Amino acid sequence: MHNYKLLTPGPLTTSRTVKEEMLYDRCTWDDDYKGITQKIRIQLLELAGVSQQDYSVVLMQGSGTFAVESVMTSAVSDEDKVLIVTNGAYGERIVKIAHYIGLNYREYRAAYNEYPNEDEIKEILEEDQAITHLVMVHCETTTGILNPMEMISRLSKEYDKTLIIDAMSSFGGIDINIPELGIDYLISSANKCIQGVPGFGFVIAKRDKLAACEGNARSLSLDLFDQWKEMDKDGKWRFTSPTHVVAAFSKAIDELLAEGRIPARHHRYQNNNQILRDRLERIGIHTYITAEKQSPIITTFLFPSEQFCFEDFYLYVKERGFVLYPGKLTDVDTFRIGNIGEIYEEDIEALCNIIEEYLEGCQHA
Repeated sequence: MHNYKLLTPGPLTTSRTVKEEMLYDRCTWDDDYKGITQKIRIQLLELAGVSQQDYSVVLMQGSGTFAVESVMTSAVSDEDKVLIVTNGAYGERIVKIAHYIGLNYREYRAAYNEYPNEDEIKEILEEDQAITHLVMVHCETTTGILNPMEMISRLSKEYDKTLIIDAMSSFGGIDINIPELGIDYLISSANKCIQGVPGFGFVIAKRDKLAACEGNARSLSLDLFDQWKEMDKDGKWRFTSPTHVVAAFSKAIDELLAEGRIPARHHRYQNNNQILRDRLERIGIHTYITAEKQSPIITTFLFPSEQFCFEDFYLYVKERGFVLYPGKLTDVDTFRIGNIGEIYEEDIEALCNIIEEYLEGCQHA
């Protein structure tokens, strides 16, 4: 298998030193390993800019969706009602989770290339007094749109709602002022902007909100409260944890700090994204999302012509060292290119050269 560079929203390209942390076996009961877990939890609070007195971190085995479901099944009781704001497949997945676990919920849906409308959400909150929780995906990797967190934060404060933010693809790559925004639960994953490998997600939550979750969970393994109480004692996970992944993530956090923390990483991602969009625009490959709504995480591009064959294009690029992402839309033909991971300006320039060569070859064929 070739060592491809992954231009995806996660799993993504990791550093050699992060990979090397997985060469060693660790015991889940060992104090040294539990110390790694506690180190991670403290560092995540520091990156989030929150205090240990007000917030805590819970690590949850599985993919990011497991962490989202752990919050949904634990934070929303049978007496609550949640408004789920969607404009992409990952918001819609939260709706599916709510349906599966029997939550009382309502969906507000916007077009995939549009922001949620503040006035329309306000109307729902005015009309439906039963709503207690608001949920929104920050960066919808369906399209790459970066949703307006300030707006949903303002509404959650105005109407006194618990605010849950799926920051799966943004935390660690975009500064998020959790205390100022009043976020009660922020959910992310090891294999996104912190540049670890897949295997667990994490929840940064207000302590009083976590305490109120007791007894709510409709799942044993995804019980956020029980996981928190056990982990808060000494760093032990309730059930077998992905030890290799945890060690790699600890190293990935250290590398984020060494790079210059979140602002420096955001600058690198933003630069990658700008070069990519500018160069592809010049050769006739246009973005699906307008520039003001575009995240620095992943970009959705429209097919350049009706004759464009993504499968051929994908293989051509892959043979030259880069793996792209198919589109996730239903009504428009698109593909996606990620900007995150151990990817730098020279990688994006090399990719753009390959894409230019491909299109020139198609024109001469």
